[in-house]
Amino acid sequence: MPITKGYRQLVDEAMAQVTTYSVDQIKARLGETRLQIVDIRDVRELEREGTVPGCFNAPRGMLEFWVDPASPYFKPVFGDESKEFVLFCGAGWRSALAAKALQDMGMTNVAHIDGGWSDWVKQGAPVETYDAHKARRSANR
Repeated sequence: MPITKGYRQLVDEAMAQVTTYSVDQIKARLGETRLQIVDIRDVRELEREGTVPGCFNAPRGMLEFWVDPASPYFKPVFGDESKEFVLFCGAGWRSALAAKALQDMGMTNVAHIDGGWSDWVKQGAPVETYDAHKARRSANR
């Protein structure tokens, strides 16, 4: 069966419909209580490369389930309507698609980071190891 709409078209369509921030824009907002950065990468990526300090991890495959209050997998962090949830992935493609999916679910307080993790690291933004990230999360429970 031929693909009638490829990944690039899907990503381009999503990018045209979601709020997109640059790494610099998010770096300038680090520490804002309203900002919740969400790393949607696979745990193996986090273990290998680290993550953004203070982010919440929500694997792409579970995101819609974790966001929906009617789901048995709902995560209360996503119920805070005062937050802006800014997603990122490795290159900004998965996060654009994910932000679009959350908008389709009715979320208006969602965006993503252009260039994702690769641009975050290239631009010298803060990074923490996954072990440090897990320790911080455990301490905050």
